[in-house]
Amino acid sequence: MSNAEYVQRLRIRFSKFGPTRFISHLDVARTWERALNRAKIPMAYSQGFNQRPRMSFMTATPLGTTSDYEIVDIWTKEVLEPSSAAERITEKMAPGIKLLDIQEVPTSGKKLQVLTIDSTFEITITEEIARAELEQRVADLLAADEILRERVVKKKLKQFDLRPMVFDLSVKPGEPDEPITLIAKLALEPSKTGRVDQVLLQLGLDPLDAKVHRKHVTLIQE
Repeated sequence: MSNAEYVQRLRIRFSKFGPTRFISHLDVARTWERALNRAKIPMAYSQGFNQRPRMSFMTATPLGTTSDYEIVDIWTKEVLEPSSAAERITEKMAPGIKLLDIQEVPTSGKKLQVLTIDSTFEITITEEIARAELEQRVADLLAADEILRERVVKKKLKQFDLRPMVFDLSVKPGEPDEPITLIAKLALEPSKTGRVDQVLLQLGLDPLDAKVHRKHVTLIQE
C-alpha cells in the first residue's frame, strides 16, 4: 500500500477479559474489524482481490490468557482526533474488549511485531504448593546458566534454551491464605519469545492449573 492511500496511523491499547480470553487471535481481529466498521472509522484497505482493513496486531497472548496490554495499529484514510475515535469505537465494541488508550504514531513506523521487547505476566497458581518451595524453585531457575527444553516447531521437536528468555521471575508477597502469584517478565522479540507455559513446566507446575494475565509490554521507542 502506498502512503497516498492512508493519512494516519492510530495505536490502540486494549484489554481482553471474561469469555474473550477463550477466543482465538483471528476472532479477536474479526471483532475489531466489525467494531471499526460499525463505528464508521474511515479505514484504509489493503490492495488486491481480497481487500482487508489496514490493521496490525501485536503478538497475541495464548488462548485462555486475559490481558491489560493488547495493541493494534490501524491506518485511516482521514485524520481523526484520537479521543473522538476512541468514543466511537468504544460504543460499538463487543463485550470482553475494552479500549484503554489511543494515540497517533508515525504512519511509516516499524511494525508492532518488531517493536516489542518484553511482556510482564501475573500468574496465579491454583494447585497446591508451599510458598517456600515455589520460591526455592524460582531461585533455582534464575541461578541456572542454561535451561534446555523442547518444543514442536513445524512438526519437529527442537531444543531451545529457556533461560535467556526469562528476564525476571518472582513470587509476589501475599498472605498465607491467598493464592500464590508469580510475576514473570519474559522476552517478546521476533526471534526470542518466552512462554509462560514453558516457565511453569520448568517450575514443576501444570500450566492448566494457573490463571495468566498480561500486565505490561515494553516497546522500543521509535
